[in-house]
Amino acid sequence: MTNWTILLAVETAAKEGGLFDLDATLPLMAVQFLILVAVLNAVFYKPLTKSIDDRDNYIRTNLLEGREKLSKAESLTKKYEQDLAETRRQSSAIIAAAQADAQKIAAQKMAEAQAEAIALREQAGKEIEDEKNKAFQSLEQQVDALSRQIVEKLLGPSLVK
Repeated sequence: MTNWTILLAVETAAKEGGLFDLDATLPLMAVQFLILVAVLNAVFYKPLTKSIDDRDNYIRTNLLEGREKLSKAESLTKKYEQDLAETRRQSSAIIAAAQADAQKIAAQKMAEAQAEAIALREQAGKEIEDEKNKAFQSLEQQVDALSRQIVEKLLGPSLVK
């Protein structure tokens, strides 16, 4: 029985114009499709496209800002490195000058100390020489006195003068 129904449906479809019947249904389906496309475009695609474009613009601006900040940071780094190198050169020059001044001062103080030591040594030598001369004079006087005494004792007091 089912076979007869299928056959009957095929015969009626063949009588009506075949598999594709071009009546008012096809334009109606085309209009429905266009309305569906318009609704989807207005409700779904435009907001989605807008959010995608906004996100793309946001990424682009952040990328450009990041590149600008990176280039600025690199230029600042180079400037600071140059300033640091210049400061190091200046500090090295200042340290070298201070060391040279310290060596000059040390050499000057050393020369003054040596001169003072030489002066003290000469003064001590003179003092020693003076003391020596005084001691010799004192000894000579004592020797003279002792010699007179010896001569007086040996020869007598009357012959000595």
